[in-house]
Amino acid sequence: MAPSLSAPADFAAEKRRLRADALARRAAMGEEGRRLASAAAAVHARAAIGAGPRAGRTIALFAPFRDEIDTFPLAAALRADGARLALPVILGRDQPLLFRLWQVEDPLLPQGAYGIPTPVGTAPEVTPDLVVVPLAAFDRLGGRIGYGAGFYDRTLARLRAAGAVTALGYAFACQEVPQVPAEAHDEPLDMMITERGALPRPRPFSRPCPGP
Repeated sequence: MAPSLSAPADFAAEKRRLRADALARRAAMGEEGRRLASAAAAVHARAAIGAGPRAGRTIALFAPFRDEIDTFPLAAALRADGARLALPVILGRDQPLLFRLWQVEDPLLPQGAYGIPTPVGTAPEVTPDLVVVPLAAFDRLGGRIGYGAGFYDRTLARLRAAGAVTALGYAFACQEVPQVPAEAHDEPLDMMITERGALPRPRPFSRPCPGP
């Protein structure tokens, strides 16, 4: 059961705790475990995204950082299906993300303090109709805990205000938590994809997978 929260400080502290626990479980999977799980998740994501025609669709992925789920198997599958792919670019600390087209031959350059791979500045800016979202922790009600900067909440709010867009969370099953403390600015996910399959919201919680 989620703890009773009443103040902003309570929400922030609980998110920090859930984030730290989920990231520890992710790290405990090991490199080979993450590689196999990433390949399995790509199969499930391809099937879920394939509910509509992929040719001509613009799908925003993310370049994996540290021990995040690897998106490159999914990128290869979506390209084979004719989708246009994009990657996010950070414009500023309190701004939404911008998305630039990412062709298979395009170089990726490190951006920011963490050196996250990013398309070059000459790549065309695009507006995705589906955004594959990174995260630290998630629940089955569409709740997501990111890394604390709020980039995707601001970005999804902007995209949803302008038109229809689908937000698909992408992570490992062991990053699931019973309940994410939801705040007014939090943008929910429409679906969650892990190596275990697709999880449309809402669904009842089941126990997260243990580390090895």
